[in-house]
Amino acid sequence: MIAPTLIADAVQMEVFSNRMLAIAEDMGKILIRSSFSSNIKERRDASTAVFDARGRLLAQADHIPIHLGAMIGAVEAILARFPLESMAPGDAFIANDPYLAGGSHLPDISIITPVHHDGVVKFFAGNIAHHADVGGRTPGSTSGASRSIFEEGIRLPVIRIARAGVIDEDLLGLIALNTRDPEERLLDLRTQIGTNVRGGAMLVALVARMGWQAVAQAIEDVLAYTKRRLENRIAALPDGDYRFERAMDDDGLPGDPVPIVCTVRIAGSTLALDFEGSGPQARGAINLPDSALKASVYYCVKAVLDPGLMPNQGIIDPIRITAPAGSIVNPSPPAAVAARAVTSNRLCGAVFGALFQALPPDRAMASCNDSTSATSVAGWHPRRNTTYVYPESIGGGCGAFADRDGMDAVHVHTVNSTNLPVEAMELEYPLLIDEYALVPDSGGAGRHRGGLGMARQIRILADGTIFSARSDAHVVAAPGAAGGMPSNRTRILRNPRSAKEVALHGKAAGLEMRAGETIRVETLGGGGFGPPEERPVALLAADLREGKVSLAAARRDYPSELLNAALVMAGLGSGR
Repeated sequence: MIAPTLIADAVQMEVFSNRMLAIAEDMGKILIRSSFSSNIKERRDASTAVFDARGRLLAQADHIPIHLGAMIGAVEAILARFPLESMAPGDAFIANDPYLAGGSHLPDISIITPVHHDGVVKFFAGNIAHHADVGGRTPGSTSGASRSIFEEGIRLPVIRIARAGVIDEDLLGLIALNTRDPEERLLDLRTQIGTNVRGGAMLVALVARMGWQAVAQAIEDVLAYTKRRLENRIAALPDGDYRFERAMDDDGLPGDPVPIVCTVRIAGSTLALDFEGSGPQARGAINLPDSALKASVYYCVKAVLDPGLMPNQGIIDPIRITAPAGSIVNPSPPAAVAARAVTSNRLCGAVFGALFQALPPDRAMASCNDSTSATSVAGWHPRRNTTYVYPESIGGGCGAFADRDGMDAVHVHTVNSTNLPVEAMELEYPLLIDEYALVPDSGGAGRHRGGLGMARQIRILADGTIFSARSDAHVVAAPGAAGGMPSNRTRILRNPRSAKEVALHGKAAGLEMRAGETIRVETLGGGGFGPPEERPVALLAADLREGKVSLAAARRDYPSELLNAALVMAGLGSGR
């Protein structure tokens, strides 16, 4: 155990911590409800957070884990460039660049606002939102086939977007007009700026209620408590090195699989994660910049070791991260990074696999889909008389656990957005959904079955529509654990179930489509846990009855005696 750190007032610390989280959550609700684009208001692809004047994270709302690193990076870039004394009440800063301002990819734009009390900066209110397009070569600005960040959109170092409460309209217009839907950009950016104004007012009201000395003490207490609690979790694990490897299908362009290797080193209360052995910097846009690497690791450690930990600086301080320079997990500029979420999720799979080796067997799980199949569809919007860009990230199956099946059709790891409802998509865009369903047989067989992937089939209604993808796991499946079987693999099909069907590469970009054509995305499931012959008859019977497992797959993966008993229980006759 770690030597205790003196907490001045444990009750006040707990109340303060939850107040910070409530402010961050309230900011998130304002941002989501007030935004114009469907990607923010419906898919909730945005996050909010609060920092102190030293740039330490005090609270992050429960939104998108990968966004945390970009907001931290933006605050650090602001503090490195601007003295606190130079910031006036009403100032706000904008940033998105991975190499210049701690961003993770260009569509994620951060707005950071200093919050003054008695004329002194005491906090930063921050939010980040994924904008459907920020320019660049391909609509959606997320093409996995980009070869350089200069192809990916407008680059924003840290810049003042507002001064003393007055928005810089020239700068705002410059940013918006470098994108394919200026009106949407203008409205969403204004909402982001306004969200922080509201967050700042709540923070000032909290200080007025508690008094600054009590707030300052509570900040130190909650960060010290969180740090000590995580160190205690680490110290309870057996010392040693734990290694796990996953792989990307390729490096964004057709080629061989690229390894993602994580070695977790535990020594007392110290936790180090080393990514030596991971593949070289990618030719395509799947490189993982520094802020995204850190955010991925922080999420993994919290999720595996102590999900109840408050998300603040106390989680960050005990963790050490090293990654080889010029690698896919630590690229050098101007390497492309637009599809970094694909790599982030695969890296999380490697970190999970390594950490689970240090835990008791009953807490283990098989690999999840460890991916995100994201698509962008763009074309002319006749009602709004402008170009539209519809982005979507589609989840898959969760890995099976030692004591239960994996969840079906969920986002995992650092992507935590929702899918755009069918009704909203068809109302907003000239598109139709032909099918939205689970993918049978996609989860790995085992004592406990991996969760199922999902299928989403879109019909194009207008000529000249542009489709792009950033996906993975078309080659590399999610492995099972403890004798469980692997999942299926992802497929993206153009004109499926027709004479013109074509299987697309996971990073297909800029495909021009005609009215009546369709795109079908089928994502992978999770790996199975435990030997298939140990699956309870009732669970296999339910899978067969509900159509989650086909008879052909059950015959392939399960013993005949088990299958026959399950068929009888399901009321489907006999497999003989």
